[in-house]
Amino acid sequence: MRRLWSATIPAALLLTAFTACSGSGSDGGSDTAVSDYAGEEALEASPGAADVDYGETYDFNETVDPAEDPESTFAVDVDTASYDFARRSLEDGELPPADQVRPEEFVNYFDPGYTEPEGNGFAVYTESAPLPEWYSSGDATQMMRVGLQTRSEPDSERADVNLTFVIDVSGSMEEDDRIGVVRESLHTLIDGLRPDDAVAIVTYESESDVLQEMTEVGDGEELHDAVDDLEAGGSTNMLAGLEDGYELAGEAYDDDKDNRVILLSDGEANVGLTEHDEMLEDLGEDIAEGTTLLTVGVGDSYNQQLLEQLADNGDGWAVYFATESEAERVFSERLTSTLGVTARDAKIQVTFDPEYVAEYRLIGFENRAIEDEEFEDDSVDGGEVGPGHSVTALYALTLKEDTGDGAVVDVRWQDPETEEIGTASAVLDTGAVTDPANRTFEVAVVAAAFAELLRGSAEFDVEELLPAARDLAETTEDPDVDELAELIGIASDLGLGA
Repeated sequence: MRRLWSATIPAALLLTAFTACSGSGSDGGSDTAVSDYAGEEALEASPGAADVDYGETYDFNETVDPAEDPESTFAVDVDTASYDFARRSLEDGELPPADQVRPEEFVNYFDPGYTEPEGNGFAVYTESAPLPEWYSSGDATQMMRVGLQTRSEPDSERADVNLTFVIDVSGSMEEDDRIGVVRESLHTLIDGLRPDDAVAIVTYESESDVLQEMTEVGDGEELHDAVDDLEAGGSTNMLAGLEDGYELAGEAYDDDKDNRVILLSDGEANVGLTEHDEMLEDLGEDIAEGTTLLTVGVGDSYNQQLLEQLADNGDGWAVYFATESEAERVFSERLTSTLGVTARDAKIQVTFDPEYVAEYRLIGFENRAIEDEEFEDDSVDGGEVGPGHSVTALYALTLKEDTGDGAVVDVRWQDPETEEIGTASAVLDTGAVTDPANRTFEVAVVAAAFAELLRGSAEFDVEELLPAARDLAETTEDPDVDELAELIGIASDLGLGA
C-alpha cells in the first residue's frame, strides 16, 4: 500500500446551536460531567460483529453553580445523524439505543429560520423564556438558547471541490440494499457537481482498492460508470480504506479548492483497528491539514458513535440516510452546505454571572466539551461549520431575583480562506424574557426533551410532552415538526418512559 502524504491531523470537536433574534446579538474547562469510557474491546472478527460498542457513553451534564465555575465551553457541531437514525429506528418499530441519542443533534435538525449575517463568520443570538409546565429540571425556571448562523451561498459561488469517496463494500452493505442506496446517492451527488469539481473513489472490504483516481467531473460519464461497478461482499477493514482515501486526497490537495474525504458506511468495522481513537492515532500525521471529513451513515442499523467520533475528530461532521429520498436531501437539496466550509475550529464559551444566575445546565454536547482555558488557544481544534448552517445550544437556568447581564456568549473561529481568527459575542439580559417563547424556541425545547427521554431521563413524562409537540405541529404547519410529534407518539406507544 502506498504511504500517505504526511501532514498534521486536526482533532475537531463540534457543537450544535440554535438562534433567535430577541435578546442580544451580533455578527461577527467546561464542567460538563460525563461518565467513564464505556466502549467494549474492539473485535477482530468476520462480518457480523455489529453488537460491538465503538463509542463512548456519557451521563447527562450536571447542574453547575456559576460561583464555582462560571464558564461553559464547547466546540460547535452541525451533526444531525442522531435524529435521523432515531427516526429510522422508530419508524421500524424500535426505540433507538440510548447511547446513540444526542440532544444537540435533535435540536440541530430543525430549521430555526434565523437571520443570516451579511458577511462571513457568525451571527450570534441569545434568548430566554420560562420553562413550560411539563418541563422539569431541578429548580430551573428558565430556558436559554444560544444561536449561531452562517451566511448561505448559492452553488454558483461555492469553491470548486476535490472529493475523495471512501466506500464500504463489505458484506454487511448488502443488507437492505445499502450498497444500492449508496450507488444512487453518488449518482445524485455527481449530477449536482460542476465540471471543474473532481472525484476519487476508494472502496474497502477486507482490503482497500482505488476504484477511481482523482478525476474532473466533466460530463460525469466516467464517474457514473465507476459508481455502477460498486458491489458488496467481504469483511470490513475501514482503516485500510481511510488510509488510501487520505493518500489520494493528499496527492490531489489543491489550496484553491475545498478538499473533503467522504466516508459512506454502516460503521461495522470488524478487521484490524476498529475504534475511532485507534484509527485516528494510526492515521495521525498522515491526514492532510485542511482536508475535512464527512461521514455518512447508511442503513437501518449502523454504528453511529464510530462515525460521529471519526467526523468530530477529523474536522468535519456526520450525517445519515437509509433511503434514496433521504440521500437526495443531503446530496442534492443541501449540496452546497454539505460541501462547503465557512468557519473552522469554531468554539463557544458562555460565561454566567453568579449575581444573576444561581445554576445552569447545558443540554447535550457531553462529548463536545473542551477546557475553559483552551477557548482562546487556537491550537485546540473546534468544529467546522458550512454555509447556511444554524447551531443551537440550550441551557436550563435557575435565576436570582435581581436581573441583569446574566450570561456573555463568546464565539471564536478561523476563516478558512484568510486563516485569520474571527470573534463575535452576545449578552443575555435575564430581565428581557420572551413570554410566551418563540415557536421555534419551543420546538427546540421539545426536541431536546424528547432526546433526553430517549436517553433515559426521568425528568419528563412523554404523555405531557406529546400534547405540546402536537400543538406545535398544528401551529407551525412545519412538516418536520409534524413528523417530530408523530415520532414522539410512536415512542409513547413503544413504552418510552414506562
